[in-house]
Amino acid sequence: MEAKITLLPGDGIGPEIVVEAKKVLTAVAAKFNHTFDMPAYIYGGAAIDELGDPLPEETLAACLNSQGVLMGAVGGPKWDDPTAAVRPEQGLLRLRQALGVFANLRPVKVFDALADASPLKPERVKGVDILFVRELIGGIYFGTPQGRSEGAHGREGFNTMRYNEMEIRRVLQVAFDLARKRRGKVTSVDKANVLATSRVWREVAHEVAAENPDVQYEDILVDAMAMYLINRPADFDVVVTGNLFGDILSDEASMITGSLGMLPSAALGAAGSVGLYEPIHGSAPDIAGQGIANPLATILSAAMLLRSSLYLDAEAAAVETAVAQVLAAGHRTSDIARPGDKPVTCAAMGDLVAAAL
Repeated sequence: MEAKITLLPGDGIGPEIVVEAKKVLTAVAAKFNHTFDMPAYIYGGAAIDELGDPLPEETLAACLNSQGVLMGAVGGPKWDDPTAAVRPEQGLLRLRQALGVFANLRPVKVFDALADASPLKPERVKGVDILFVRELIGGIYFGTPQGRSEGAHGREGFNTMRYNEMEIRRVLQVAFDLARKRRGKVTSVDKANVLATSRVWREVAHEVAAENPDVQYEDILVDAMAMYLINRPADFDVVVTGNLFGDILSDEASMITGSLGMLPSAALGAAGSVGLYEPIHGSAPDIAGQGIANPLATILSAAMLLRSSLYLDAEAAAVETAVAQVLAAGHRTSDIARPGDKPVTCAAMGDLVAAAL
């Protein structure tokens, strides 16, 4: 196969971890006789500093004309002023909208070798393999009106949560299709006892469930789900929810694995659209440039790109197996290191995974 994969290193540790994912993709291409063109483009805070725009037109055009986009991270204290007219996160939201990626897939899987890295008891995290499906381009992050104003009691901010039937139905169907290939269970999370938006969500979810009777289905309120993720995480297979709830719950669940540095994600749209792949952690500016970042979430995001955008299942599985082998051999970056371990560097971890391939 010949494929173009656009790389967006971004800010903070982004350039360091994307380089390691590129190293692994290069090893995949060599092993399986593929050709991957992997140009990198400026993006995020770095693009603001250089061009005044977090998503320059050249960068967006490159993304739209590729088979998949692999991103590092954006943002940092330098661009954190909430009153700034231009912020790195605006580029990310624009990119998601331009690509039409409405379903964010966030797998939370505990590697056997890392069970002791979880803050939960090993017996509680054993067998945890959850796939969060988060609606990504609707809900309160995109609803209008939104903004800020001066009211009778001073400054006030407002956002609007909106979902229509089409947005709900399409992301629910993605969840059911994925569950059918896994353990056959969908959990829909909402706040239907309080929010009108969630009551519409639940109505549509029940209709989609009725159309997919071969998949087990349940509703759970978001506050209850926050508790269940801690006391019985292994009970869940595919969890589907809206943008805000999905953002919060998937980050909570990520700590079951012991480190944000282990968790990949994919953002997918309709058939034929360009997928966006990125680790779920932030830009970690406090450790940028020190060579200690964990590149495994980005490497596993590259595996998701191989599977979901290039349809290379064997190649994706090979990357995931290589990561598991490296961890089983005892290699750890500092964020997942055990007491007494000598952590490996970001570059060394990339080398180890590439070699395991």
